[in-house]
Amino acid sequence: MAAAAQRYREFRMPDVGEGLTEAEILKWLVQPGDMVNDGQVVVEVETAKAAVELPIPYDGRVREVHFAEGATVDVGTAIITVDTDPSAGEEAEAAAGGKREPVLVGYGVAPGATKRRPRKTAAPVREPEAVPEPEPVPEPEPAASRPLAKPPVRKLAKDLGVDLAAVTPTGPDGTVTREDVHAAAAPVVPAQPEAPVVPGVPEAPGTAARERRVPVKGVRRATAQAMVDSAFTAPHVSEFVTVDVTRTVRLVERLRQDEDLAGLRVNFLLIVARALLVAIRRHPEVNAAWDEANQEIVHKDYVNLGIAAATPRGLIVPNIKDAGAKTLPELARALGELVATAREGRTQPADMRGGTVTITNIGVFGIDTGTPILNPGESAILALGAVREKPWVHKGKVKPRHVTTLALSFDHRLVDGELGSRVLADVAAILEHPRKLLTWG
Repeated sequence: MAAAAQRYREFRMPDVGEGLTEAEILKWLVQPGDMVNDGQVVVEVETAKAAVELPIPYDGRVREVHFAEGATVDVGTAIITVDTDPSAGEEAEAAAGGKREPVLVGYGVAPGATKRRPRKTAAPVREPEAVPEPEPVPEPEPAASRPLAKPPVRKLAKDLGVDLAAVTPTGPDGTVTREDVHAAAAPVVPAQPEAPVVPGVPEAPGTAARERRVPVKGVRRATAQAMVDSAFTAPHVSEFVTVDVTRTVRLVERLRQDEDLAGLRVNFLLIVARALLVAIRRHPEVNAAWDEANQEIVHKDYVNLGIAAATPRGLIVPNIKDAGAKTLPELARALGELVATAREGRTQPADMRGGTVTITNIGVFGIDTGTPILNPGESAILALGAVREKPWVHKGKVKPRHVTTLALSFDHRLVDGELGSRVLADVAAILEHPRKLLTWG
């Protein structure tokens, strides 16, 4: 048994991010029967924070994959079994007269996979004379079978107070799924009386057939929970300022011609990021966190600058580590890599941990301003609105100028109105007169 256990190795769902408890199987890159090598990526999973590729830690042949694509798997659960000595398996299968087809665990053996040798036919035997059969005795009804459900689903049912025996299963082979449990736990809405039919007025068509329901999971679920936690934990305050950024627009155009920045991502957001970092350096008290457990304010001497990014899987906020210590070319390079990685869906969980302040660029959608919600654990978030050419009073005359609106939300437990106002005013002043980057930065 010990030798078999060493031969067949189970690869379990790892904790690919701090505090994560489950992940969804997005795509299998191998199938039963495939050979794999140590370090080869075999599956892509989506956690609550990002899509992650998982490499197998040993060589061998895939024996079984334990979950189908789309399944949500708890951390620590075996997801794939590898035969690390496939040659021994081939010899045994050859001796048995054929190869065994691998199957997906939990879905049974393929029809016709199990065969029996035909029984020898004996000589005909004369049947005995018919004997009257006794009256049938009714057998006791079998006890209700235990509902089919995976351990995480059973735990969910227990937490929600749902009796699995009363749940209608919709999974393969009558398996109860998470969605079945949630549906059983949903409150029953009393039926509304039908509206009277008015003669001559056509009835409104049914809406159920024109609705789509999408399960909330992965990044979307994590984002929703984080926003609820933030909104109802940290007391938000938002302030706004509209500023003439014509000089910064011209500066960006000149920087794009600078040889030191050739090939780098140079745009308006880059200068806004530098302006916010300078404002934080001038007012370091804004860069802090609230420790509820210890009732302490944690002041941070580094800035991990988060950049909110919209991706096909939902909103994520990766951050540039120690952004305040980077030069302008280094910041441009880091910003470009962050955006490209997010768009490809390859942002790693480590890149989204430890943020201190965030910038969200809603201006790319043509939006002028908004009230951004803090990223959980952070002290402030700056929203950058659209840069538009507007009539503006400049040196006593109305002229067309490039104008934008900035919005700063902050945690009022950490940042009072004066401090928040000073930080926002400094960012605005730098964007109006970018030469302040030289004197303040």
